[in-house]
Amino acid sequence: MSIEILGITVLWVFLYGYVIVASIDFGAGFFAYYGRITGKEHVISHIISRYLSPVWEVTNVFFVFFFVGLVGFFPDAAYYYGTALLIPGSIALILLAIRGSFYAFGNYGSKDNSFYLFLYGATGLLIPAALSTALTISEGGFIEEQGNKVIFLAGELVSSPYSWSVVILAIVSVLFISAVFLTYYADRAGDTPARDLLRTFALFWSPPTILASFLVFASLREHNERHFNNALEIWWMFGLSLLCFLAAMLMVYKKKRFGTSFILVMLQFFFAFFGYGASHLPYILDPFITIYSGYTNPEMGMALVAAFIAGLLLLIPSLILLMRLFLFNADYVKGEK
Repeated sequence: MSIEILGITVLWVFLYGYVIVASIDFGAGFFAYYGRITGKEHVISHIISRYLSPVWEVTNVFFVFFFVGLVGFFPDAAYYYGTALLIPGSIALILLAIRGSFYAFGNYGSKDNSFYLFLYGATGLLIPAALSTALTISEGGFIEEQGNKVIFLAGELVSSPYSWSVVILAIVSVLFISAVFLTYYADRAGDTPARDLLRTFALFWSPPTILASFLVFASLREHNERHFNNALEIWWMFGLSLLCFLAAMLMVYKKKRFGTSFILVMLQFFFAFFGYGASHLPYILDPFITIYSGYTNPEMGMALVAAFIAGLLLLIPSLILLMRLFLFNADYVKGEK
């Protein structure tokens, strides 16, 4: 494996970690607000609060690692994406700040304020929508280079069917991943009413997730035929993703092995996410940056790979410890601690 492939693989692992962890967090906020406005807050709010309390502070660690690594490994990315992501990136940062403020005002101030909870739920859907534009832009067609000036074609992005299909997939995936995990979490807590309600959410959001995935592929064929043809060559990865999805939903439908079903959902997105990434190579930003043309010098690349692998080896045990102490601690899960 070349140093370039190793570098982008390490970054993709961090981004995948963020997709899973952040999706649970973002979706939980939406479900908390949904429970408030539908009068079902008493059923699910305590489960969501027990999950969010120890986890929300570490969610963005994966996000920071990825973007720092992207600029470190591929310095040209800052030049092109710095212009293209100025608007959606700024929106995402503002939404993240608003979301973080929820904890200060909601948890340490007035906990029953519906407006704070609305902001928390809304940002849980708007943040992934804003961040998903980075993947859309990477497909090409939204940036022009005139001389030494990079021009972002915002109108093309807004009017692109592919762009909107990615946004839809980002939103429904967040709700689906979160619902499946929280169903497992409620089941582990022995909270049957919360489990049944969250199980309904998981089943409800499963068809839109698959339909949105097919919509992305259909629009990708029109937008970037090279990427689409590359994806067809590794169809088996997307096939495995679909099989994992079907197996997970069968378990959820039959109300058994919710932990295994969530692992299968993680594998579903693992195969789809890495299949998408592999088929996108060698481009980081089509057609301006490839993993070879935009890579930093070999010495710096090796140092970054070593640093990020060390960071990953430190982060994973930390998350496992967090889960053992809080999320999967029998007394904590049941609200006795």
